[in-house]
Amino acid sequence: MLSRAALASTRAWPAIRTAAACVALRHASSSSRKRNEPHPNSVPLEKAISILKAYEVGQPQQTVELHVHCVPGKGQPPIRGSCVLPRAYRSAPIRVLVFAEGAKAAEARDAGADVVGGEELVALVAAGQVEFDKCLATPGMLPKVARIARLLGPKGLMPTVNKGTVSDEIAQLVRFSKNAQDFRADRANIVHAGVARIGFSAPDIAANVAAVMDSIRANAVDSRARFVGRVYLSSTRGPGVQVADA
Repeated sequence: MLSRAALASTRAWPAIRTAAACVALRHASSSSRKRNEPHPNSVPLEKAISILKAYEVGQPQQTVELHVHCVPGKGQPPIRGSCVLPRAYRSAPIRVLVFAEGAKAAEARDAGADVVGGEELVALVAAGQVEFDKCLATPGMLPKVARIARLLGPKGLMPTVNKGTVSDEIAQLVRFSKNAQDFRADRANIVHAGVARIGFSAPDIAANVAAVMDSIRANAVDSRARFVGRVYLSSTRGPGVQVADA
């Protein structure tokens, strides 16, 4: 039989273990918060832009890139989206393909779509004879486009209602797709996106950064949690500068 002293010590063990676990949890939580909080040496967005401009003197066509570390909560769907930048920026022309027939096909062409067609275009895409960057469709064409879903889906090109790439307002959709900046997070939940040329004015760069940041934050499923962690701005030859107020 255990003595009173031994019994008292056994009763204390769970409390000791619980206290130790709490300390470990607090330490882990604190470390996680520190990783996502701005670094003490981070700078305002305006200062970050001026630093990158100093590195890229005489190179106005160099790209300004935004890197956003997201902190998704439970049940967070994939982080992706599109937004129209206040000052248009394109690293390369976007080729838009539209599955449409009749009057809708004519509307798509007039709006600037690069490739437009109906069932015959489905066969060409299946054979790999058409190159394009974005794929749109009218609702009536979806059953036919579904035949090549296994080809388009893994590339992220399959038109769907949820992604906003299927609509009867095809002309408006084409114009948006031509001018929109797309983004998606990688496996580490980091969004990398080109947002401007270094030759743009500082206010134009800041406005483009704000537009992309607003679109990224719109992905958050829990508005109470902090969705955006660290934010960096970089350029083709410049360093990555952590931004405190993006």
